[in-house]
Amino acid sequence: MKFIYLSIISCILFCFTASAQKNIDSQSILKAMDEQVKAWNTGDLIKFMDGYLQSDSLQFIGSKGIVYGWKPTLERYQKSYPDAAARGTLRFEILKVDIVSKDAAFVIGKFFLTRPQVGDANGHFTLLWRKVNGKWKIVVDHTS
Repeated sequence: MKFIYLSIISCILFCFTASAQKNIDSQSILKAMDEQVKAWNTGDLIKFMDGYLQSDSLQFIGSKGIVYGWKPTLERYQKSYPDAAARGTLRFEILKVDIVSKDAAFVIGKFFLTRPQVGDANGHFTLLWRKVNGKWKIVVDHTS
């Protein structure tokens, strides 16, 4: 009986710890996304890119196809959003954060660009995040 009791307590503690860690990870990802919004809205695309894994394995999938690598993704943003009028003001609406393992998460959301001079833009995104060296980074971004 003592063994069963200890097993139940161990299971409860493990589940509570795992749930608490998922909450911490979700909050870390949301904070990183908030930092991206702040960087975008101040015109700092390099700081915006801090949310992405700085690697050739980064994948950005958009309406014009797939871009591979951190630098080409930055260049794509710089070309597509060359000035404040094109960038506008960014806002995210997060629909779901799913921590699928200790080092992988999936985020679904909407983006909104308010751009009075060139017209507003919006769409959906799915992001695959990986925890690399203790920090959450986007490794795949599909935005449409």
